[in-house]
Amino acid sequence: MKRFRRLFIANRGEVAARIARTCDRLAITPVFGVSEADRDAPYLRGCESVLLGPARSSESYLARERIVQAAVQTRCSALHPGWGFLAEDPLFASLCEAHGVTFIGPPPAVMQKLGRKTPAKASMAAAGLKLIPGSDGVVHGVEQAREVANAIGFPVLLKAESGGGGRGMRIVRKASEMKAAYDSAQSESLACFADGRLYLEKLIEGGRHIEIQLLADKYGKVVHMGERDCSVQRNHQKLIEESPATVLNDAEREQTLAAAVRATSAIGYVGAGTMEFLLDEGGELRFMEMNARLQVEHPVSEMRTDIDLVEAQIRIATGEPLWFSQEDIRLRGHAIECRINAEDPESGFAPSPGVIDRWEVALCGDEHVRVDTHVESGYEVPPHYDSLICKVIAWGQDRDAACDRLTEALQSLRCDGISTTTPMHLAVLSSKEFRENRYDTSAVPGWES
Repeated sequence: MKRFRRLFIANRGEVAARIARTCDRLAITPVFGVSEADRDAPYLRGCESVLLGPARSSESYLARERIVQAAVQTRCSALHPGWGFLAEDPLFASLCEAHGVTFIGPPPAVMQKLGRKTPAKASMAAAGLKLIPGSDGVVHGVEQAREVANAIGFPVLLKAESGGGGRGMRIVRKASEMKAAYDSAQSESLACFADGRLYLEKLIEGGRHIEIQLLADKYGKVVHMGERDCSVQRNHQKLIEESPATVLNDAEREQTLAAAVRATSAIGYVGAGTMEFLLDEGGELRFMEMNARLQVEHPVSEMRTDIDLVEAQIRIATGEPLWFSQEDIRLRGHAIECRINAEDPESGFAPSPGVIDRWEVALCGDEHVRVDTHVESGYEVPPHYDSLICKVIAWGQDRDAACDRLTEALQSLRCDGISTTTPMHLAVLSSKEFRENRYDTSAVPGWES
């Protein structure tokens, strides 16, 4: 069995620091690819790093050839893409493999299939997962989109065939809105993904966003690590994630977990992946997409299982079989995570880059509180990238205990010099709607801005 001695981290910030922690524990030397804006970041202190290029992502964190060349020149036998940037890019994964660098993720062919939403949905339906009613493949123009919408009933959702993160997505409530929405979604999809193809789904309003964490080795063994509820969202961006999803009934949970495992095996998936679903008003989970990468919210599943997902990714990539079975996984208690962004929630979530004069989380020594971050006092948050600066995760015997512990941790957090979304999270956690589980993806419970 091969072993990685040096691993290239093709990402930045919190996820780069997160991957490096596991590398250190496994006695693997992490090597960071960094942009000009990140070269003095505190998480790089005492570590090997390679300057990829200027702050602009297209010239650094998205520069495929430059990244692979850096990995080869620094004698790294493996590369971890984190999330975002090139994490779900089959061309990048193929380029790594062509140069003898193991890409820590699913095979490029599987990634390519999952990146095209309609073939992915067909595969999942064949494995027994329920789908959201919609078009049979991509729609070819406004008129066909109108025809499909009329057939399944308004409102509908136009979505980018190669999309993600809420980009290239538009709600259409009546036929007269279709052309403007189609043109807008297509334009954004082209700009973001270089692919203007769209498909159409019935809009499920008042739904809950549920996802299932999966692990698969190279020998066909697949396990799940339970489900997460990611329904607290703003503009399709997740804010708070928790596990288990207490809105699910046991029968629907067990049926969908089993189907997700079957579907993952059927498509030949390898590594860590996440299936995303919408819980409709009838209590049924309907498949949306599969993310072929590590998720931002993966610590929620780690807190309930004591399984390090990054370690699992690395060991699977070496060719090692999964060293535990489904029966070995114990889903304990309740875990919840909030994403702290450098944004001002009182000003429409405007970005708030700048120097952090003071950074402190008093409860980070609590074994049931985890703080994943790359910042410290004196760190300057750059304006060029995603505004995530920290994740706070708490565990409790039940949902109320986990929420109380997370609230206490957030109340102890000090971040002077910039604005953060901490006040919004505290408002959500104290709201009656959130505590009583009476909310959905359409609004942030306990917060109006």
